[in-house]
Amino acid sequence: MRVLLLRALREPATAASLSLSQWDLLIRQARHANLLGHLHDLLHDMPSVPEVAQVHLLAGARLAERQQQSVRHEAQELASALNATGIRPVLLKGAAYVLADLNAARGRVFADVDLLVPHGQLAQAEAALMLAGWVSGETDAYNQRYYREWMHELPPMQHLQRGSVVDVHHTILPPTSRAHPDPAALVANARALADWPGLAVLSPADMVLHSATHLFHEGEGDNALRDLVDLRSLIAEFLAADPDFWHRLVEQAHRHNLCEVLALALRYLARVLGVAVPAAVTHALSPHAGNMLQRLLRDQMYKRIFTPLHSSTKDLLTPLAREALYIRAHWLRMPPKLLTQHLLRKAWMRVSDAGQPLQTDQP
Repeated sequence: MRVLLLRALREPATAASLSLSQWDLLIRQARHANLLGHLHDLLHDMPSVPEVAQVHLLAGARLAERQQQSVRHEAQELASALNATGIRPVLLKGAAYVLADLNAARGRVFADVDLLVPHGQLAQAEAALMLAGWVSGETDAYNQRYYREWMHELPPMQHLQRGSVVDVHHTILPPTSRAHPDPAALVANARALADWPGLAVLSPADMVLHSATHLFHEGEGDNALRDLVDLRSLIAEFLAADPDFWHRLVEQAHRHNLCEVLALALRYLARVLGVAVPAAVTHALSPHAGNMLQRLLRDQMYKRIFTPLHSSTKDLLTPLAREALYIRAHWLRMPPKLLTQHLLRKAWMRVSDAGQPLQTDQP
């Protein structure tokens, strides 16, 4: 597989030796991975980037800037709607990176705003958002039940006029999942944003753990590489500010029952992006890293997931790896009986909807 993007992400200087045809492939891979803006940030000071490539990289960066301007506006609207009822939302993922002005936001693109509110304020938050123009587009009764009884978030809500989408979470993993992070502690440790009154973001360690949890518990691999790049940026920035950050991160992973997630994240940060993880951290997480067979199977799956969704990176096992990722995510979310019922229903829905476009926001 010719994954030029992985090489450029690990060693940006190697892009200087690319031919024009290789630049063309690199740009295509970066675009399919939603990392074109990030690649611009990595390479914008490199004098040897061909002009024709610079045009595409700059376009990716400008698209990210426009989306981030929109997210800032939407975050302010969300704060106005929720603060009026006494709720201080905690921004998650991309929106948090942007409003906290983190390096992970550079060139970052995304489609929605994610936020966290305490479970006891969930109904109040939903009502306030509906009054402000956000409504759920989910009309299927089963999917509504799936979200409200088994998931960690409400069905996505879209603004009637602006079309913006917000995902309202009450925790970071479904209540039916095998791991049980402490949502009250996440909210209690959240950091207020001085420049954005009424909004907060997770603490640095919790932000990394949530990013890793989202990455390794989702059944869609379209943005997996982008999310791994996010993790690299977050860890590098937090380490620069706090030399003891590795210790805090492992400590929080134990507190939230997320050691397995953190072990996975650090394994693939090292293998895919070349991140140097201290031996002491790897050793501390080794009891949660799985046995040799589990690691081997996961490596075969994730080496195909952590690539751009582009024809140049696929092999015969890529479809199987993506299907395995989908099944693994649901296995982590649900106990066996509920999982069996859910997958049978989704399989029936796929058959009955054959010939129609799949809805990307279905569970």
